[in-house]
Amino acid sequence: MSRFWSPVVHRLSPYVPGEQPKLDGIIKLNTNENPYAPSPRVLAAIASATERLRLYPDPHASSLRETIAGAVAAIKDDAWFQETRERIIANRQALVLALSELGFEVLPTEANFVFARHRSHSGAHLAAQLRERGILVRHFQKPRIDNFLRITVGTEDQCNRLITVVRGLV
Repeated sequence: MSRFWSPVVHRLSPYVPGEQPKLDGIIKLNTNENPYAPSPRVLAAIASATERLRLYPDPHASSLRETIAGAVAAIKDDAWFQETRERIIANRQALVLALSELGFEVLPTEANFVFARHRSHSGAHLAAQLRERGILVRHFQKPRIDNFLRITVGTEDQCNRLITVVRGLV
């Protein structure tokens, strides 16, 4: 076990979008992993916490208080979470279909990203070409996955732009 990973992290298993991890003491905020901004309710809670800190400064608690305020608001704002979740699922399905039609093998996923490789273009080459065009994807130079790209599911416009650029590359 790495000295940089706590035993709790080692016990974590992959999550299902829309569900919380099944461990006591762990709360997944959902707002830091997807391409959408936090809900207005979360932003208002953070702004309120920030204003209270301005009025009643506490140099040791400022960032913690803001973080807690945002976390509490995020947990309470289930409607925003469900709306965002539905958008990500719809965008992921469209992205998988479009990539498949362009000759990609896309591994099954329920995450906010897809893991895909093209049958005739290397992952390193595609990642470099996308980067030159201002699109960032993850490429792993590791055996067995070196031709795969990890592509985060973005907004509908972002996914459409990715597909347009990829279409020109393949």
